[in-house]
Amino acid sequence: MAKRIVLALGGNALGQTPQEQLRLVKKTAKIIVELVEEGYEVIIGHGNGPQIGMINLAMDFACTNGAKTPSIPFAECGAMSQGYIGYHLQQAITNQLRKRNLNRRVASIITQVVVSPDDPAFERPTKPIGIFYSKEEATQMQQEQEMVFIEDAGRGYRRVVASPEPVSIVELPVIQQMVELQNIVITVGGGGIPVVDHQDGYHGIAAVIDKDKSSAKLAVDLNAEMLIILTAVERVCLNYKQPNQQELHQMTVSQAKEYIAQGHFASGSMLPKVEACVSFVECISEGTAVIASLDCARQALQGKTGTKIIKDR
Repeated sequence: MAKRIVLALGGNALGQTPQEQLRLVKKTAKIIVELVEEGYEVIIGHGNGPQIGMINLAMDFACTNGAKTPSIPFAECGAMSQGYIGYHLQQAITNQLRKRNLNRRVASIITQVVVSPDDPAFERPTKPIGIFYSKEEATQMQQEQEMVFIEDAGRGYRRVVASPEPVSIVELPVIQQMVELQNIVITVGGGGIPVVDHQDGYHGIAAVIDKDKSSAKLAVDLNAEMLIILTAVERVCLNYKQPNQQELHQMTVSQAKEYIAQGHFASGSMLPKVEACVSFVECISEGTAVIASLDCARQALQGKTGTKIIKDR
């Protein structure tokens, strides 16, 4: 039976512009298809930070420069990013499958992820998005559109949104069906489109869900054997970029929690990755999580590199 793994791709796998992304996904696709060729059942999650920022920036620029462009809600910007990242990934993966004569199919699922409207994150939005505004512009938009703005290092005012925890994945049954049919599935893009579940149905909400945490939730729901978080570094480090930097080859859940409490991992980079791995390993009876670089994905699966997070003995 194929070993089921969820790969969470970081921004280094996608680039900053559509042109750069088209170039980089060819390398990403090659690595993914090599895993498929070796017999792994691969489900892919990905980030969308640069992409949704670019889309939101374009919409903001058009709205504030006299263009007849309607204001596009943030959830819809997330959906747009899922669509075009998914298109690039599935095209590149399909091309690699054809080169290797592998009879497999790949598809992207526009994915909604339910968050709780009572999540404490909504009380203190901290995730900056979009362009800089003057104080007057920010005040007007805050009054008219109920947006939240903060002053950013003397450069102006930026909109901030919440980063709530993922509760459930709306399209999970479809994802499960596609995986069981041996399709390669791209899902929870950018952490998923955040939605809240009201009495009259789902509604998009302005927020950013961490893609590593959504990928961990996906891995638990699919009963995956491994969660692989691919990032820019080969291993997790203590005292990162300090003279006493220490690479970690393996952490137990309790060790990871201790390092988190000691403040070793930055909130905007490694912290959510370690937290996602801990949540996966705690929820799966035989699950293992690995943080590694994209280039070392195969070696990490073989236990030759990366940082492995395991249960306490």
